[in-house]
Amino acid sequence: MELIGLYLVGCGLLVAAGTAKVAHPDDTARALAAVVPIGLQAMRRLVRAGAAAEVAVGVTALVLPRPWSAGLVALSFTAFTLFVAYARSAGGAIASCGCFGTPDTPATTAHVVVNAALAAAAAVVAWSAPSGTLVSTLSHQPMHGVPLVVASALCAWLVYLAVSVLASLQAARALTGVIHRRDATAR
Repeated sequence: MELIGLYLVGCGLLVAAGTAKVAHPDDTARALAAVVPIGLQAMRRLVRAGAAAEVAVGVTALVLPRPWSAGLVALSFTAFTLFVAYARSAGGAIASCGCFGTPDTPATTAHVVVNAALAAAAAVVAWSAPSGTLVSTLSHQPMHGVPLVVASALCAWLVYLAVSVLASLQAARALTGVIHRRDATAR
């Protein structure tokens, strides 16, 4: 399973994002309410339930990397890819996806690409028909998977920064109208 590292990143992000949305469902509820005609209170409850399922899928897929659990991860990221792409194209009221329970996280091209890559990696893992547990899978890796787990955790953190913090900074910069140009005479 050559893509197990990306698979671990995806599972970790499902757990982190789902946990954040369980605690703070409002931004995701507002983003979804702009698309689905349900009241905001009902949407909050729906977001919390969906976020709890997201956490369950992430944890289960981490502990038991099987074709069906990897398939659920792939389906999750495919759905996220489609929603973020829609939010990106629609702009306006649903320009924020609320993925990590933070306000005004704008939908970016990088977010679409990352979600699509994680969906593809999970689909490949599902296709490769893994069996056993995470521990047994990692036991076949160099140093029993410790470097892989550390690298995957670092990548998950960098993905989080790219799709939330960097996206927010880019949106703030766009709002202020600040454009950085290289001044050729300053050399």
